[in-house]
Amino acid sequence: MAPAPPPVAPTPPKPAHWSLERAIRSNILALLPYRCARDDYEHGILLDANENALGHALPAPAQQGTTQDTSFDDLDLHRYPSPTHYDIKERLCALRNVPSPHHFFLGVGSDEVIDLLFRIACIPGRDRVLVCPPTYGMYSVCAQVNDVDVVKVNLELEGGSFRPRVDEINRTLSEAARSDRPIKLTFLCSPGNPTGTLIPLDDIRAVLANPDYDGLVVVDEAYIDFAGTDKSAARLLVEEGWSNLVIMQTLSKGFGLAAIRLGIAISSPEIIQVLNNIKAPYNISTPTAALALRALSPQGLDAFRRNIATLISNRAYLIDALRATPGVIALPGANDANFVLAQIGGRAGEPDNERAKRIYTHMAEEDQVVVRFRGNEPGCEACLRITVGTREECDEVVKRLAALLQQ
Repeated sequence: MAPAPPPVAPTPPKPAHWSLERAIRSNILALLPYRCARDDYEHGILLDANENALGHALPAPAQQGTTQDTSFDDLDLHRYPSPTHYDIKERLCALRNVPSPHHFFLGVGSDEVIDLLFRIACIPGRDRVLVCPPTYGMYSVCAQVNDVDVVKVNLELEGGSFRPRVDEINRTLSEAARSDRPIKLTFLCSPGNPTGTLIPLDDIRAVLANPDYDGLVVVDEAYIDFAGTDKSAARLLVEEGWSNLVIMQTLSKGFGLAAIRLGIAISSPEIIQVLNNIKAPYNISTPTAALALRALSPQGLDAFRRNIATLISNRAYLIDALRATPGVIALPGANDANFVLAQIGGRAGEPDNERAKRIYTHMAEEDQVVVRFRGNEPGCEACLRITVGTREECDEVVKRLAALLQQ
């Protein structure tokens, strides 16, 4: 049987005015969660979940005339997966310096975590969320799906710093708290997408401490592994005990496992329990879990750290190459992620959005070198977002870009 969550700690919440009852919808707190078969027993002659006792019907590789990978053949694919995956969470505890697996929720990518946060916190048609453009687009997509309005407070755009305007954020949160349309989720992307800028922990603390705000502050750290050691906002949760903080991470970026779709939420055990109460019973598949455990093994972590070091080195190489490319007039942002923003100039050296878009299209369709046009987002005029690739890929993208800028 899965271990029970720890008892609620008697310590007061931080900030002092905050409470789970005000942050989470009352119908969600009152929900009696679905209890699946594997919540009770995991071993023995399992005749409780209406599974196929004969096993899976996948043909053996020899029957298909292939020598494909058989690493999943020893998995019990005819059985439902664990609903808890405490083995993965224990390894995440060691990696992220978090004391208990009950601080972790696993989702089908961070996108499932985002959607579930909307569902636990926001009453459709009434509540609102706050985002800081330019930022990750799924916050607004999930808001529309859940019939929740979005309030936008742009990042500091002057000079391409892309730092949160904390005073304006807190003023907006306080005004909303005095209205009949409160803001229940505040999304801070750190390092930002597409900005690549890490948000200082003091900025996050200042929003968490807002005395009028009774919602959740969600820090999206999809790219945190590229920002250097000990930069995660998890310190604010573990060492300082902020009750209104949710941190999102993923195995898609630093671990290079985008295809397995494993997202992570780190928060208080109380908020994690609410997320577990409303998720699908078996949301993380057995193959996904098996690959995650391999990635989080000592050998996997060694490979992960080597890859991060290589990509950070390649990032510096790409930055130097872009700075030396005539026609690239700026590299906005702080370059704390695994991509770089390159601003394209016109003949007179001004940002040229149309030229940037033409170059993006030509590179993708004629050169088969695909980057991302981000020129329609605030503060990103004429910007191409270029993912850090291998050293050879960095050379190729700069070569193609330079050739087009000379025309």
